Amino acid sequence: MVPFAGYEMPLTYSGVGHVDSHKHVRSSVGLFDVGHMVQHFFRGAGATSFLEWLTPSSLEALPTHSSTLSVLLLPTGGILDDTVITKHNPDEYYVVTNAGRREEDLSWFAAKLKEWNDSHSDKVEHEILEDWGLVALQGPKAADYLQGFVDSNGGSNYDLKKLTFGKSAYLSIAGVQAHVARGGYTGEDGFEISLPPSETVNWTRKIHKFPVQLSGLAARDSLRLEAGLCLYGNDLDESTSPVEAGLTWVIGKERRTLGSTRASFIGADAVLSQIEKGVQRKRVGLVVEGPPAREHAPLFHSSQSEKIGEVTSGIPSPTTGQNIAMGQVFSLMVPHMLTYRTYRYIATEFSKRGTDIEVEIRGKRRKATVTKMPFVPTKYWRGEGITTA
Repeated sequence: MVPFAGYEMPLTYSGVGHVDSHKHVRSSVGLFDVGHMVQHFFRGAGATSFLEWLTPSSLEALPTHSSTLSVLLLPTGGILDDTVITKHNPDEYYVVTNAGRREEDLSWFAAKLKEWNDSHSDKVEHEILEDWGLVALQGPKAADYLQGFVDSNGGSNYDLKKLTFGKSAYLSIAGVQAHVARGGYTGEDGFEISLPPSETVNWTRKIHKFPVQLSGLAARDSLRLEAGLCLYGNDLDESTSPVEAGLTWVIGKERRTLGSTRASFIGADAVLSQIEKGVQRKRVGLVVEGPPAREHAPLFHSSQSEKIGEVTSGIPSPTTGQNIAMGQVFSLMVPHMLTYRTYRYIATEFSKRGTDIEVEIRGKRRKATVTKMPFVPTKYWRGEGITTA
């Protein structure tokens, strides 16, 4: 057990090592307790407009019962937190934020809600789902396994094949009415299931049968890194913009024009200027020769002695057998607009795939090659015969 965001969380479970747990999720089905994440509802006539003010996402165009990864932005364009937003209808959104950013996020929400409700007639209410459970069932066998627990409704069971990646539904699963979202943070097919506090433990015991294996933080971290997914505090922070983070896609296309009415989100001036003019640093994937590179390992260009950045996340990949990492390197010539942290993402001149740079590990420089992400192809369920991406 390790302390994490005010919780005691298991790195691994008894009798199952990190690598075995990781491989089990890739080949079968694993169960993660992610109840430490903060679950919210935003409700009211102004819910869509309010969340489009806090984030750059196109929530107005998002279909009902659909989810999107998004970011909460500061006026500087930096990322306060990354989040998943699910639209139940234009007046109700289910939002999940990081436990490690709970205090910052709740303070921000409270201040912005007051500011909004004091100046708008379309009010917004905020509910925090305290003590609710959140369980992630992940892996190629997750859907077939969970289907066996879907309760009959009027003589028929809901077919989970209809619930494609990024979609959600309220379903009765193993006798409990639950919010079921297809997705997760492993790169595999799977589900995140939100449960009432009184039902979480017993429900999880019912679900935890062969072939389901309990999976801890260690496997969750290596799985998300193989999938090229960011971890707040490592790969994202308040000094990082979504453009620099390779998350420009979360910004709605109709919200990318400076000065337009749709470009009214917090941080728009800074972020949209970067889209227009380009950035001096980028997040990239790295394959490292020799020992694995860990967080904060310095990066260099082979022809220069000056540091050009650092590793933000790094592991030996249980799936590929390579040492993989995300790297951040900053341009040597241009000071960064957001913050004092001058070595976060890789400079554009070093970010081309196939570029060789060097990483310092235990006092020695090792070769690292810029490579595409994800390191392992994702397997999200998008429907019969549809190739994932």
